[in-house]
Amino acid sequence: MSKDFDVIVVGGGHAGAEACAAAARMGADTVLITHKIDTIGEMSCNPAIGGLGKGHLVREIDALDGLMGKVIDKAGIQFRMLNASKGPAVQGPRAQADRELYKKYMLEELNVQKKLTIMEAAVEGLIFDEDKISGVKLASGEEIKSKAVILTSGTFLNGIMFIGHTTSEGGRINDVTCIGITPYLKSKGIEIGRLKTGTPARLDGKTINWDILERQDGDDNVVPFSYMNKKISNPQVSCYITYTNEATHKIIRDNFDKCALFSGLIKGVGPRYCPSIEDKLVKFADKTSHQIFLEPEGLNTDVVYPNGISTSLPADVQEKFIHTMKGLENVEILQYAYAIEYDFVNPQELNSKLGVKKIPGLFLAGQINGTTGYEEAAAQGLVAGVNAALYSAASEQEFAIDRSMAYIGVMIDDLITKGVDEPYRMFTSRSEYRLFLRADNADARLTEQGHNIGVVGEDRYNNYKIKHDMIRHYRKLVEELNVSPQEMEKFGIKTKKDGIRRSAFNAMSYDNVSRETVVSIWPELRGMPEDVYESIEIEAKYSGYIKRQMADIELFKKDEKLKLKSDIDYSKIGGLSNEMVAKLTKVKPSTIGEASRIPGVTPAAIMAILSYIKK
Repeated sequence: MSKDFDVIVVGGGHAGAEACAAAARMGADTVLITHKIDTIGEMSCNPAIGGLGKGHLVREIDALDGLMGKVIDKAGIQFRMLNASKGPAVQGPRAQADRELYKKYMLEELNVQKKLTIMEAAVEGLIFDEDKISGVKLASGEEIKSKAVILTSGTFLNGIMFIGHTTSEGGRINDVTCIGITPYLKSKGIEIGRLKTGTPARLDGKTINWDILERQDGDDNVVPFSYMNKKISNPQVSCYITYTNEATHKIIRDNFDKCALFSGLIKGVGPRYCPSIEDKLVKFADKTSHQIFLEPEGLNTDVVYPNGISTSLPADVQEKFIHTMKGLENVEILQYAYAIEYDFVNPQELNSKLGVKKIPGLFLAGQINGTTGYEEAAAQGLVAGVNAALYSAASEQEFAIDRSMAYIGVMIDDLITKGVDEPYRMFTSRSEYRLFLRADNADARLTEQGHNIGVVGEDRYNNYKIKHDMIRHYRKLVEELNVSPQEMEKFGIKTKKDGIRRSAFNAMSYDNVSRETVVSIWPELRGMPEDVYESIEIEAKYSGYIKRQMADIELFKKDEKLKLKSDIDYSKIGGLSNEMVAKLTKVKPSTIGEASRIPGVTPAAIMAILSYIKK
């Protein structure tokens, strides 16, 4: 291929798919280079999208016209709202996926994307023009030039797989590894580390005794992920639950010496919140059992994913311990579990646009930045795609989402200011503004910004405008409609008889007042769509808290507006310890807010920096 491109995206996983689609939507002439076209959108581990924190990310990706929400709505086979009984800030949509359908619909989305070329090849090197990136080298020796490059290499950089003490090279089962890119990054002074992840065995569902297992169904009222979608058409399936037991644990403990994780073969740190089964037995030694979810991998396959027993134990040990569990006594194992260790880049090498500070034009997204999970990867891919497109166009605009506006912003800010010492996973608890950053209002927070920068198309934007014009209309109406306390009491609503008329907005804030009751009092609200009612009701119930949180966000934004130059010599600022100087010099924060969130940088240090830059 002799053609030059504006943006090259390396890797066809979840980060790469969102990155190339976003860059192309921005108008950049983009090429996605991947080892195998038929593995684009591959769910390498669990067949599911969303969850607590992760579901928020998917809604935010969708609000920015990304692909993940639309694709899971087409490929989902069981939808659940996690934490449905709790407040809206911590509720998270989740869906089981049909693996093959997910890949099919993701590739369909990319194939119809204008200004996007998909190429099957292996990238083994980078091309530089002095310090700037200028393209990639293929394993064939061919060079492809571009103005910007996005690396979304997942677990493929020097990936090594482990089943017991048996090792093999590869970024995923039945896939090759990439050994060429890491030396290029190291040659430019980029800090590289090693992390570990893993996946459980795959089971033959025909050999599971389903009748004796606990069943878990999806929600009756399915809520789609995408704001552009109103219904789910796939048949919905059940998941089932089994448990490890003392016999399971004894077999695993008796074979710790055969485990790659404990024998010293694996140096990288694994994900704390998705540990292997052997890791669980060490960290939670007092537990006599662990819950295992048996998740179907699709509508037309008998393959089952046992969520909760990833391991690096040898195949014969896997055979023994899996057969101790209820319902799995006679199960056939189709593919053994394995662990994988891979190279990642310290994310403190990046700026808030996910650009590498030392290499202009190079952007990184996904597991290469020390994260874990499809949703975290996809969110980074979208941000990197937009910014690579802006960079390639020599635009003065930039697309940075701060932590007060989205979980995407929380994640990126955490990565670039704190770095990682284990694979990073998103949780709602990571945000100090989670009452504002809800899964239901991602479009209100992000779609306008995305349209202004050019990544949100007109169909999406018009859909957003219709919904939010309606929210504004009904929001005004519920404030205007009101009745006396006596009239409210006729409908079973007890309130103070103080002569003060209560609005519909007030009534919606009461815990024991249903939508049916509100509509009975004010028939004018009967035509309000479900999502519009939900949005206004949440605002009514949490109005006091939301007001306080918005005040906190305003204070936060003051610090984010105080920009810091990248060439500040922190050693010249009095009152900073050597450790603080080293951290600030390494991270090169772009705002006072970023500087304040670097671990070890004290409020006194921030005052010293402010005093210095004011001079």
